[in-house]
Amino acid sequence: MLRGNHQATVDAKSRIKVPTAFRNLIRETYGDDLFLTSFTGDNVLVYPMPEWSRMEERLQRIPSMNPSRQRLMSRVNYFGGAGSMDRQGRLLVPQLLRESAHIDGEVVVMGQLTHLEVWNHDIFRGRLSDAPLTEDDLQVLADMGI
Repeated sequence: MLRGNHQATVDAKSRIKVPTAFRNLIRETYGDDLFLTSFTGDNVLVYPMPEWSRMEERLQRIPSMNPSRQRLMSRVNYFGGAGSMDRQGRLLVPQLLRESAHIDGEVVVMGQLTHLEVWNHDIFRGRLSDAPLTEDDLQVLADMGI
């Protein structure tokens, strides 16, 4: 499972060095091939290719004419691209996605169980303030058994 938060810095060649804890787990479990995308353009989602393939299998079960599926696929493909970690664990984020999500300087790399989320550090801190975890959220999670 990919969990926790590690800060990283985008280098002069616009590459993110995947934090060691994540890099080792991804390599050992999945290999170096990844799919990078976003649902909103606000962040970068980094899926090990086998996990992304599982997501695609689930998406294929939804009728292709479903408007929600169409909107999601448009965004996933617009921002998306396949990539691989190099030997040092560096990963090039597609330019369009890098610009949309403001991926430069300090970034936050967070484990989301099966994939990573990469955020501009300042934007993510603002997001935490703007959308706090509420008592209602905790109750919904409790109702789901969490």
